[in-house]
Amino acid sequence: MICAIIGGGPAGLNAALLLARSRHKVYLFDNAKPRNAVTEAMHGFITREGISPLKFRKLAQQELEQFKHVKQYQSTITEIKRSNNGTFTITTSSGKKLQVNKVLLATGLQESLPSIRNISRYYGRSVFSCPYCDGYELRDRALAVFTEASNVVSLAATLQQWSKRIFVFTNGKYKLTNSEKELLKAMDIAIYEQPIVQLVGQKGQLQGILLKDGSKVNCTGGFVSTYWRHAGTLASELGCRLTDQGGIWQDGKGRTSVQGVYVAGDMAHISPAQAVIAAGDGVKAAISMNQDAAQQRLTKIQNMIRKQ
Repeated sequence: MICAIIGGGPAGLNAALLLARSRHKVYLFDNAKPRNAVTEAMHGFITREGISPLKFRKLAQQELEQFKHVKQYQSTITEIKRSNNGTFTITTSSGKKLQVNKVLLATGLQESLPSIRNISRYYGRSVFSCPYCDGYELRDRALAVFTEASNVVSLAATLQQWSKRIFVFTNGKYKLTNSEKELLKAMDIAIYEQPIVQLVGQKGQLQGILLKDGSKVNCTGGFVSTYWRHAGTLASELGCRLTDQGGIWQDGKGRTSVQGVYVAGDMAHISPAQAVIAAGDGVKAAISMNQDAAQQRLTKIQNMIRKQ
């Protein structure tokens, strides 16, 4: 079996490893633009706590080099076409075309930050999106919650596990309900609904938030409620069904609604977006791909026997 893996993050890399060990030929495509490149360290991945995302990827890529039947391409896939016989034609941005039997989509997600001037200077250094990934490093600090959505109460409440000094900023984009205000005040969480002029700090380290009325709120860390979207359009072009949450539907083992197409990582479950979960997803999808290939061989043999 020839497998194409689109995406070289934890999901795609771990899937490639398992498929390689299952003696399948693997084409691994990666455009070298990982979402976690903005951060300096990965957390919550046992034996890899605090490793830089770049080093993690390099180690994984080096491990795959021992398998001669794995070919790694730094390239973007522009098109995937499914033929009538169930195989796929993969086309890269350079025009290269390859024929494969099965496709694993593991391109992850892209995020849009709240519309706050210069927030990108701090994102990944002292402002993050996942408290389970980076909350421990910001423990006991004065933490800002930047949100323009209705998850404000749940995010603020979650962050109190790491700090009791929480400040909510809606940037004038989200109108808190009376019930939300009551809950936040009961949790002793300060509320700022006016627009934010900019964030203040040095070398990516947040020091404060400057508001439109001229006041400044001192905070030394923060978390944002991001807007998620798929990193590409391949899944929709193939006709993969979506979940109500916007992820790519899969059967719990990585099989999508399109035969021969599998999915792993953040693009399937949207949240929580953690490397260790994505890696596990890659394993499940790879096992399904191998089992489906075995079943296809078995079915072929059964059909031959019936014809005798």
